[in-house]
Amino acid sequence: MKNNRIKTIGVVMSMLCVFSSCTQDFDEINTNKNTLTEDQLDPTLAGPAFASALYAGIHNGSYSSPGVDDQGTWGIATGILPSTFTQYLSCGYGTERNAFVNGYEGRGWLRFYTVAVPALNNAIKASAGNADALAVLKIWKVFMYNQMTDAYGPIPYTEAGNNKEKVPYDSVEFIYADFFKLLDEANATLNATSATTVGTLQPNDRIYSGNVQNWKKFGNSLRLRLALRISDIDPAKAKTQAEAAVAAGVIETNEQSATFKVSNITPNNMNMIVNAWGYYMTASMESLLVGYGDPRLAKWFSPIDTGVYQGRPVGGLQGQFGTTKFSMFNNDVLGSGANGSLSETKNIEVFMASENYLSRAEGALNGWNMSGTAQSLYEQGIALSLRQWGITDATTISNYISGTSKPSVPNVAATYPTLGLQTVPVTLPVAWDASVANQRTQIAVQKYLAIFPESWEAWADLRRSDAKVIYPVLNTDNLDAGVGKSLMKRVIFVTNEYSSNRDAVRDAISKLGGPDSGGTKLWWDTK
Repeated sequence: MKNNRIKTIGVVMSMLCVFSSCTQDFDEINTNKNTLTEDQLDPTLAGPAFASALYAGIHNGSYSSPGVDDQGTWGIATGILPSTFTQYLSCGYGTERNAFVNGYEGRGWLRFYTVAVPALNNAIKASAGNADALAVLKIWKVFMYNQMTDAYGPIPYTEAGNNKEKVPYDSVEFIYADFFKLLDEANATLNATSATTVGTLQPNDRIYSGNVQNWKKFGNSLRLRLALRISDIDPAKAKTQAEAAVAAGVIETNEQSATFKVSNITPNNMNMIVNAWGYYMTASMESLLVGYGDPRLAKWFSPIDTGVYQGRPVGGLQGQFGTTKFSMFNNDVLGSGANGSLSETKNIEVFMASENYLSRAEGALNGWNMSGTAQSLYEQGIALSLRQWGITDATTISNYISGTSKPSVPNVAATYPTLGLQTVPVTLPVAWDASVANQRTQIAVQKYLAIFPESWEAWADLRRSDAKVIYPVLNTDNLDAGVGKSLMKRVIFVTNEYSSNRDAVRDAISKLGGPDSGGTKLWWDTK
């Protein structure tokens, strides 16, 4: 895997961001003359390298960095894959029908290992001897790699960036064990420090400006997320880790939520892409939002010209819906914005406080000590999500939480009555149910809405919980076992890896425990 031989950090961009140079040609990457070499690293470059790792680590690319990346990475790595699988959007590409086409599975992989990983590794090397900075970098390493291993399964991890052409893959189980180890180390360091900010990272940290307490809460929130992920495969460890996370302090307010503060050179790629690329609201989202009378609906999507909201069913055949109109993303919140400027002002959601409350609600149902009852945590999580999107009226929030309406049949079903849309996936109201089984579904539904638009975690959580929140895709182009019209279980390994790192990929398939297909479940996905 040649892209792991990279020994460079990128050009400093306005002293805010450093990007490792990246093109389609791996050999050109490795010999780029416009980058700084590893032996030129010093503590002053830790912050700029961290800035690059933050931005590339959330799968965003800058159009202001020629030869580095662009917003198409989000459009393909996120939009066409997890955002489509979760039905946060309808993209119109083959992945709607569970097909891996045109090498789309490789774009995010390429940018991760040629931009995000080298930047993180350089930040770590430049931070040698700085325990506080290294603690924050360990937390971000867990976040970055967690999304990738939850998408692909076994991945290059321990030796990623080892300057060798052949790089082994580590198993998901091994990587998760190391995640908890890194979070333990980071938490211990940040607990012991007297510093309130990490000075070397602060000027370039576009999430928390180096704030020690916020990074500690972020790390504990990751621990809670990962604990739930392993709750089926290792319930005892999940309980221990979840309770430790809550006891140590997780993100609890919207002010503490992790959002990446965009700029003119680090724009919000989603805002640039969704309407420009013709992504639409889905029938699954319409069913939930319209049926519940969800006040977030108008924040996220726009009605069609008849004044109604209409979501497109995911998995349609080419031309199946003719000239039927579907709701686009709301320009005022998620689209391109006035004069195309919103991508430079609308911050990027990374980890929201509402997720923690909903995770804690599920933990409480598991019998874990989550410092609250399942119902109270569930309702607090919903309220936080509504407030996050500017819905602050107490009566509106209360009415939504106690609402008894149920998800509705999408409007498009009247035009296309044979699609099977009359049987909606969710048949429960928002108001807390008396049945524990139904409570678990309600939590999954509200977490699905609260995490929006951050689809990497939403996809992992849907696979882990197996909650029936979205419609099956209408048609499938993937006949592999375990795929069909169901939720995709993983992204397949990259074609180039089969030619350049074949033995490692074969070993990775062995560690995967099944064929290299979208139907093979990951280690933690046992239901």
